[in-house]
Amino acid sequence: MFRTTALALALLISLPGAATAQQSPAPAKTAFDHEFIAIDGKPMPLAEHRGKALLVVNTASFCGYTHQYQGLQALHERYAARGLVVIGVPSNDFGSQEPKSSGEIAEFCQGAFNVTFPLAEKQVVKGTTAQPFYLWARQTLGDVSVPRWNFHKYLVDRNGKLVGAFPSAVEPLSPKLVNAIEAALGPQS
Repeated sequence: MFRTTALALALLISLPGAATAQQSPAPAKTAFDHEFIAIDGKPMPLAEHRGKALLVVNTASFCGYTHQYQGLQALHERYAARGLVVIGVPSNDFGSQEPKSSGEIAEFCQGAFNVTFPLAEKQVVKGTTAQPFYLWARQTLGDVSVPRWNFHKYLVDRNGKLVGAFPSAVEPLSPKLVNAIEAALGPQS
């Protein structure tokens, strides 16, 4: 019996997948453990914003909520000096409302709304193939917090902790979101 168990254990350890399972990266604990690709194709690690609050928003150019780019830009201008980073994440997941290429998205955002906050490349934000930040957000806050449409917002505090999810209908300058941002930023120094 001992010999059979030892042999089975030796075979299990020698399986090709067994070694890689032990070497897989540790699960993300904070938002700062994630990375996007910027709209210009360069890496965009969220760790470069460590110590700042993040507002991560899935966006689309042809959505009824597209006007929210204006409010997101206003938040960026109002709170960047206090440590808020607004990150737009274009997605074509809802109604195929973001069919444009990265260059076209950037041109549209800058031309129509004077967007100066960081934009990621177009990403999948729902389902099992979602970008890892979105999978982590779902795991952290539960299914109730997943994006159901464009302009869904996730708020991350200065420690990288996900502190809130706001559905599309919550306008960027709404008291509900502004108060949550103020709380995530902490007292003004």
